[in-house]
Amino acid sequence: MVKTLQKEDRWLRETYVDWLIEAAAKDDRIVLVEADLSKAAGTPRFKEAYPDRLVNVGIAEANMVGVAAGMNAMGKIPFTHTFTAFATRRCCDQVTLSVAYAGLNVKLCGSDPGVTAELNGGTHMSMEDVAIMRNVPGMVIYEPVDSAQLKKMMPQILQHEGPVYIRLLRRNAIQIFEDTDEFTLGKGTMVCEGSDVTIVASGIMVAEAIKAADALAAEGISAEVINMHTIKPLDAEMLLKSAGKTRAVVTAENGSIINGLGGAVCEVLSENLPVPVKRVGVKDHFGEVGSTAYLQEKYGLTDKEIVAAAKAVIAMK
Repeated sequence: MVKTLQKEDRWLRETYVDWLIEAAAKDDRIVLVEADLSKAAGTPRFKEAYPDRLVNVGIAEANMVGVAAGMNAMGKIPFTHTFTAFATRRCCDQVTLSVAYAGLNVKLCGSDPGVTAELNGGTHMSMEDVAIMRNVPGMVIYEPVDSAQLKKMMPQILQHEGPVYIRLLRRNAIQIFEDTDEFTLGKGTMVCEGSDVTIVASGIMVAEAIKAADALAAEGISAEVINMHTIKPLDAEMLLKSAGKTRAVVTAENGSIINGLGGAVCEVLSENLPVPVKRVGVKDHFGEVGSTAYLQEKYGLTDKEIVAAAKAVIAMK
């Protein structure tokens, strides 16, 4: 496919907050719990609309999750927010026990995933957040690509009974989808069909996968691109159907390939349909300070890496 890829005019966090404000008007159970990053999340607008429904616990992320768990036990549906590193690494025990083990319904938003943490550097750049959350029983992991997809998926996330981890890019997303497109939590989205290789991507890597597919097409290679927006539970049915057709798979993610999207894909394929796989993502490294573009080049999160991986798996058939 040849698609013009352009950044959206508004930050993705604005779409997120817009939806929360609209949903809260219809459901008084919706509350927000922040850990001193309300400005970063763009949620002061929510507080203006509902001053009694946003709680800022200060720089105490573990306490934030505990407070949210208590609020859900009292009938509220809390959405928490902090950077991915603090939403997962710092809060792992509280997320696991206070929320998941207790069977509670808390929505956990981690912003600035992977290299998009940019100038906040290695301490705030969680490459392993997906790996941590994948190991929490019952946790759903969702990563939107753009505003159109986020708007369609948020009602499903609200209706889902159980914890959901939202891996949210705060800044301008690249528009991939239209407002008329439909999506389902737990089901991948076919971006373009192909016959030679399957590219399974999430988040900012979907745009890179599309660019890679176009580059491969120019060389006579037909690539199928799947947007695996729900990383857990993984859409095994779509993956196996595509892999059965192409017999070669590449994964692309903005984070560690260890126990992330690439790991999840390999688990399904190794047990059901062993085919050659190459994983494009961060390879056992911490992050560092830099722009997203610089860090994507440094860690190999580009269309060029996807093209090279596609050619490698095709040669392995």
